[in-house]
Amino acid sequence: MRIDIATLFPEMCEAVLGESIIGRARKAGHIEINCHNIRTYTLNKHRNVDDKAYGGGTGMVMQAQPIYDCVMAIKSQLSENAKPRLIYMSPQGRTLTQEIVKELAKEENLILLCGHYEGVDQRVLDELEFEEISTGDYVVTGGELPALMLADSVARLQKGVLPNEDAYSIESHYNGLLEHPQYTRPEEWMGRKVPEVLISGHHANIKKWQEEMSRKVTEKKRPDLL
Repeated sequence: MRIDIATLFPEMCEAVLGESIIGRARKAGHIEINCHNIRTYTLNKHRNVDDKAYGGGTGMVMQAQPIYDCVMAIKSQLSENAKPRLIYMSPQGRTLTQEIVKELAKEENLILLCGHYEGVDQRVLDELEFEEISTGDYVVTGGELPALMLADSVARLQKGVLPNEDAYSIESHYNGLLEHPQYTRPEEWMGRKVPEVLISGHHANIKKWQEEMSRKVTEKKRPDLL
């Protein structure tokens, strides 16, 4: 899978995507992630990529031309028959869920657009037929953090990124429930003991306990998921 991120802050994205599991997966070739500086594609001699909004307002709006040229340059690097899915990280989009992550993980190419300031010129979103995805009902400074969240969540479902399917299939939200509680050594800490079943060595009982606890945790914390 290949993910391309169009942003004004590629170094910010690389700093995150070059670390931990995703960083190792990129080096091993399990997934390709590229960060592209939109500012590279501006025709403005001062390298400006934004301007005042028509109709007034306090913020600036990212211009269509640099974004369009950046995306077209990314597309030119893909195979002739490639059909990349274009996603604009926007608080107006449908909310990202694990089901959407699993859907996106099946794609061969994703192009993620990070907005900034007051957003981007609507015409480039319409011209390139971007779909919009939000990471929640709140607003952040730019689309970089949401794009990184989406890229990370999609990347970890790719073959070879995690040790095996169990590494993600039992996690919260993957199957519609929250994950059961986790424990590690020592067996007792601050007077609190690890549940006996987990140190019993009885795999069937452990699995049953995990399933029961997963449902109880979901009922308590996120009953809406049921």
